[in-house]
Amino acid sequence: MSKPNKKRYVLSTVRAQYAEAIGGEEIEFEGPGGKVFTMPHPMFADSEWTKGVDDAETDEETALAMLGEEQYQQFCDAGGDPSDVNFIRLAAMEDMKGALKKGRSTRPTRS
Repeated sequence: MSKPNKKRYVLSTVRAQYAEAIGGEEIEFEGPGGKVFTMPHPMFADSEWTKGVDDAETDEETALAMLGEEQYQQFCDAGGDPSDVNFIRLAAMEDMKGALKKGRSTRPTRS
């Protein structure tokens, strides 16, 4: 039994509210030739993706970890520069900071 006036967060609701506040759980960007690429938003990325990005030592390794093999190859084949992919992640992180500063994205439910 919960105490009066105690905040209780519902995980699925909080996750959905954060996803809505930052524009979704995935980042979508247009690369060379208008081709659209996707990757997880860093806030929602699984630990394997995060570890791969964190462990990358070169721009190529970072882009490969962020896009996955198939999309990385398509990006490079279209004339994309692997060093540019990190700009997308940085832009998404800045957008997220701005979105979360504008207002509280989660509201506790009282039980």
